[in-house]
Amino acid sequence: MAQKSETFEIDTGIAEIVHEPDGSMLLLVNGVPSSHIVPGEPERLDFEYMRWIAAAVEETRSWEKPRLTHLGGAGCSLPRYFAHVWPHSRNTVVEWDMDLAQLAREKFDIPRSPLVKIRVGDAREVTDGFVEASRDVIIRDVFESAATPRSLTTLPFFRSCLHSLSSDGLYVANCGSRSDLKEAREELAGMAEVFPHLAVIADPPMLKGRRYGNIILLGSRAEIRDTPQLTRRLLGGGVPAHFKDDAWARDMAASASPREDEPSQPDA
Repeated sequence: MAQKSETFEIDTGIAEIVHEPDGSMLLLVNGVPSSHIVPGEPERLDFEYMRWIAAAVEETRSWEKPRLTHLGGAGCSLPRYFAHVWPHSRNTVVEWDMDLAQLAREKFDIPRSPLVKIRVGDAREVTDGFVEASRDVIIRDVFESAATPRSLTTLPFFRSCLHSLSSDGLYVANCGSRSDLKEAREELAGMAEVFPHLAVIADPPMLKGRRYGNIILLGSRAEIRDTPQLTRRLLGGGVPAHFKDDAWARDMAASASPREDEPSQPDA
């Protein structure tokens, strides 16, 4: 069966939905794969890095009614997942592109509020306005082309995240990094000044600086421990990943300097 695709104009460019022969849908934003949705199967995550994030959140923490904030929405794969595995959770998605948010609601089976609420806004501005200790998990998965906006990688941003997290809350970032790991090192350098505890998850070739790819960066006030269940899940996928502890993460950060916000431009 031939693939069918639909294209849509959105605020930030073009969204394309590719309908796979198995009934699943691949969402591309300006040509970049952003989400993979299987209708009726919210527990299925086809992107490896999303499975690593899910494993890290589920296996290192436990909350009765977790409050999760997802910076970056696209097709809302992770909010769908957590709403399914944690039916008492509350997921808030912050998505910059209103047209994309509406398209996701229309085309994908995303649970309604309060399970999954989609808020249109700038991720940094919204984060800076969070109330103290108002959420348990912040997942940052925001990209412009292949890079995360600088404003979501700086010391002031990390401070806003920590301020808004509960005592054992978890900050989770999907960091796209080149083979020199510059992006990951600089983000970790900033996180190391803000979060008392760090951890990193990635596959071995990525950790050894052999290619561009995804590195998951974790920060918290409370210790982030590896567990047998987490190890099993990280090793069980198509791309096995390793958990690296606080000492490893801080050693990786030691060769870089934290990023600061760009100076504000004076009004004309």
